[in-house]
Amino acid sequence: MLSDATKVKWVPLNASQRFAVLQSGEIDILSRNTTWTLTRDASLGLSFTGVTYYDGQGFMVPKKGKVKITSAKQLKGATVCVQSGTTTEKNLNDFSKANNLNIKPVVFDTQEATNKAYFAGRCQAYTTDASGLASIRNKEASNPDDHVILPDLISKEPLGPSVRRGDDEFFAIAKWVVFALIEAEEYGITQANVEQMKSSNDPVIQRILGVSEDTGKLLGLDKDWAYRAIKAVGNYGEIFERNVGPKSALKLPRGANNLWNKGGLMYAPPVR
Repeated sequence: MLSDATKVKWVPLNASQRFAVLQSGEIDILSRNTTWTLTRDASLGLSFTGVTYYDGQGFMVPKKGKVKITSAKQLKGATVCVQSGTTTEKNLNDFSKANNLNIKPVVFDTQEATNKAYFAGRCQAYTTDASGLASIRNKEASNPDDHVILPDLISKEPLGPSVRRGDDEFFAIAKWVVFALIEAEEYGITQANVEQMKSSNDPVIQRILGVSEDTGKLLGLDKDWAYRAIKAVGNYGEIFERNVGPKSALKLPRGANNLWNKGGLMYAPPVR
């Protein structure tokens, strides 16, 4: 499972399907834009394995609007496209009231309808999770550079993988693979140098790569489990840069998803 990055089978799901499909056993891991909340963690028969992306609700606006908007607090009286029946809609109303902005939500039942309305100019701004805005801008805009995602975030949206509750062994594996990839970035272990790093004198690197201790046996894996995962996909930072970072199509900054020792929130328990 950890040796070949091509052995995964991707199953596209919409928001309403995702939890039921995980519970049914059709998928083994749910890894998408799913926020870790108390209700989901305690009542849906699943366990979140950790946070792989710290997100928050943001706003996107056209660059060439009548007024150059650089902050969400400039949206006083503005029309804002939002999807109905979501925490996004509730967060928008709370933000508007708290800052006396009198924002006028333009509400749609589906994301597709919301996208079309914004890009047709029916709203002065679009709100959803910041990572979602980046994806929508990249996929739906005729010219993504014509739209800017404002720096303000008005909610906490910790996103991460989840697995079915009750399979403690698989839960531990899914959780510690994520932690190992974060630890690998912290200690400079990359997809390119992981073989060379096996000869490192650093005790932490030796433990992560299974040179000095066999942590794999505690997970039902072999001693090279973390080495093989890093070799297959790279460390957390490499995965971030490749898929969503500034040089990718989504062009998202590391921000809060930087390592803890670089001003971010990414912090893994020690692999030991």
